Amino acid sequence: MTRRAGPHLRSDGGGVTAEFAVAVPAALAVAALLLGGVQLAALQVRLQDAAADVARTLGRGERPDAILAALPASAATTLSSSSADGLVCARLTSTAGPLPIDVSASACALDAGG
Repeated sequence: MTRRAGPHLRSDGGGVTAEFAVAVPAALAVAALLLGGVQLAALQVRLQDAAADVARTLGRGERPDAILAALPASAATTLSSSSADGLVCARLTSTAGPLPIDVSASACALDAGG
């Protein structure tokens, strides 16, 4: 004797809701990762531009305070500089976002001030 399931056991009702409940958080996680990557790339570009400006400013013998103040306040930025062979080099390192991800950029310019 074969038993047949009732209509309530053959129904797919709620399957779409369950798939949606799994897919939406996954899609949001991917979107958040993409947004974070774009923000890190933007910070890298800002740091590279600022490092070049700081190196030129140091090469002229001036203080780079205004350049460093223009960087995003949310990123803790440190500056290190060195001078050798008629060049002055600046390296900016910044920790961005809630994750401890370090982004750095460096640039060199002629040392015209000393």
